[in-house]
Amino acid sequence: MNEVMIVAAEASSVTYAQRLLEYWKKNNVQIKAFGVGSKEMEGLGFERLGKAEEMAVVGAAEIISAYGRLKKVFDDLVEAAAKRQPRVAIVMDYPEFNLMLAKKLHGLGVPVVYYISPQVWAWRKGRVQTIKKYCKKVFVLFPFEVPFYEEHHVPCEFVGHPILDELDDQLYAEDYRKLRRNQCGIRDDEIVLGLMPGSRNLELKQHFSIQLEVARRLAKKYNNLKILIMVAPTFDKEKLEPYLEDFRLDYMVMKDDPSRMIHLTDYVIVASGTATLMVGLLLKPMVIMYRMKFLTGLFALIFVRGVKFFGLVNLILGREVCPERWQSEANPDTIFALMDRYFQEPEYAGQVRNELKGLRQHLGDRGATARVAKSLAEYLNT
Repeated sequence: MNEVMIVAAEASSVTYAQRLLEYWKKNNVQIKAFGVGSKEMEGLGFERLGKAEEMAVVGAAEIISAYGRLKKVFDDLVEAAAKRQPRVAIVMDYPEFNLMLAKKLHGLGVPVVYYISPQVWAWRKGRVQTIKKYCKKVFVLFPFEVPFYEEHHVPCEFVGHPILDELDDQLYAEDYRKLRRNQCGIRDDEIVLGLMPGSRNLELKQHFSIQLEVARRLAKKYNNLKILIMVAPTFDKEKLEPYLEDFRLDYMVMKDDPSRMIHLTDYVIVASGTATLMVGLLLKPMVIMYRMKFLTGLFALIFVRGVKFFGLVNLILGREVCPERWQSEANPDTIFALMDRYFQEPEYAGQVRNELKGLRQHLGDRGATARVAKSLAEYLNT
């Protein structure tokens, strides 16, 4: 039996790790996988040494408070790798943790591949040397990442973005959308505003109150507005409750496959991250926001070099197609004005939708999971 370690600690990584497990199962590849993942991965026979829903932290304060828990998972992974000698370790995003882990695994003789590579081309580029030293290969999702890794002589393979496999063609069919909206209690004349505050505790704290305030102001101006609050797959609905105690509007809280939630909306306010890519691919005009604690934001300003945008859709398209605001500029007044423009100017909203159609051509072809599995076969007895 092939033993494989997978470390998927964040919402998007969890989805793609799950798809890899499903692919192996469907194709009768005998794998015993263990590491960090989700309940859904556990249902596929994955052995969890760390729970993704407990590890998605961001910012110095949150990392410090979770240090004991993270350290235990780290030590458990290293101990398990030493004892079980997996044929390959697949680490996904989560760079601070995974790069330290890669060093330990390399020392144990376990080959490490990086799938969903960190954005080293955007900030703290020096980390590419750590990847080069301790990782056998990097699977990259965006074509513009390839020249960066090649320039630094890091073995890489462009596999395309697995998000494309999450997008069923029927999500683009207006009659199916209308049916689904009606099933969810959304009237044909209602405008649905989606709120996506993020998949981490600190992101919820930084973003959700602002998004709710913008929703209040829009609802006051447009009486046919319905609010859809979308919960990330690794997040608990209960964590939203304190924010919603005084929120007296027509809203729904939904936890489902992200694409099935997003396609119900007309417009979205979204925290920067992979979610913006899903929103963009489903052609939903959005406002992208991100707030960090002051010191974390200051460090980000210092370390980010040569990148004009932080929203993935704008980064890929090379221009600000969807408005993005960061730190103090991501405030209720500004976000409200940017969202209201979509309501006031249908031509502008239509123009944004048309420009978002250009996203797909930058992400390769469907079948990323199959390409990753094929490339990993060299490490397995298959």
